[in-house]
Amino acid sequence: MAKRQLYSIEFPVRCSPNILYSFLATPAGLQEWFADLVDQREGVFSFTWGGGKPEKAKVVAAEENVSIRYSWLHEDPKEYFEFKIDTAEVSNQTILTVSAFAEKNDIKDESMMWEHQVKELFHRLGS
Repeated sequence: MAKRQLYSIEFPVRCSPNILYSFLATPAGLQEWFADLVDQREGVFSFTWGGGKPEKAKVVAAEENVSIRYSWLHEDPKEYFEFKIDTAEVSNQTILTVSAFAEKNDIKDESMMWEHQVKELFHRLGS
């Protein structure tokens, strides 16, 4: 199996960090844009798409209104997907950075999937 690489994508967003964070770190917020059904029990999130079997991830790091990092239980525990919220110094605009791991040949497709998902997030935020 090829070694997976970390990649990141930045998205400017018109939303306050605390509202954005609630869409990234709570089951209700994630269910609005990321998965069809999201549940959380004892620090483990279950994500379900299209009525399929739930995919489970645990929160491995979080700083309220700044970042949250999830690790899929079925993948290498050193790998993760992360949402990080920054504020651009000059424009004071909120920036969402999505970081995840993928095989080198899959990074373009994975990035397109994240772009689609984040577009849905922005729609839900009214941004």
